[in-house]
Amino acid sequence: MKATVIAVVGSKRSGKTTTVEALVRELAKKGHRIAAVKHISEHDFTIDTKGKDTWRYAQAGVQTVIGISATEVATIEKANKTFSLEDILARSQDHDIVFLEGFKKLVSKEKNIPKIVVVKSKNEAQEAAAVYEPIIAFAGPYATENLHLKAPYVDALKNPARLAEIVESSVSKNRQKSRQA
Repeated sequence: MKATVIAVVGSKRSGKTTTVEALVRELAKKGHRIAAVKHISEHDFTIDTKGKDTWRYAQAGVQTVIGISATEVATIEKANKTFSLEDILARSQDHDIVFLEGFKKLVSKEKNIPKIVVVKSKNEAQEAAAVYEPIIAFAGPYATENLHLKAPYVDALKNPARLAEIVESSVSKNRQKSRQA
């Protein structure tokens, strides 16, 4: 079965990570296998540590370094390219749900990816309503109920179960589409 992809988008420090955390806690309790893909906008970001063995391997020319301990497996792929949505999703196979955090430009035109928009202001909510489709929920510090938008507002901290229900509804719709295809 193909994973259901849910994009969680919003401005910096709007609460995207907090929203994904709340959703993962709720959905993991129900047995869903979940992947989370985080967009990191810092150009020179690396998870590798200068001088450590994995860094030294990459400096020597390795493209993929896999570090394995008793509790984790970390794969570091050295890349000098822009990843497509297909590239990203290929790395998160074997999951029921894949959360994409960030990737605003990449997902804005993708009408087959439901979006949770995390907003800090009325202006952000109105702009998002004009840009993103489909929006399945709004979350974040600014409650959008009084704006009468099509998608409901759900406080991810106060009512994560409701937000998880909305995501599970998207999972159900995705499964139905997969069966019909």
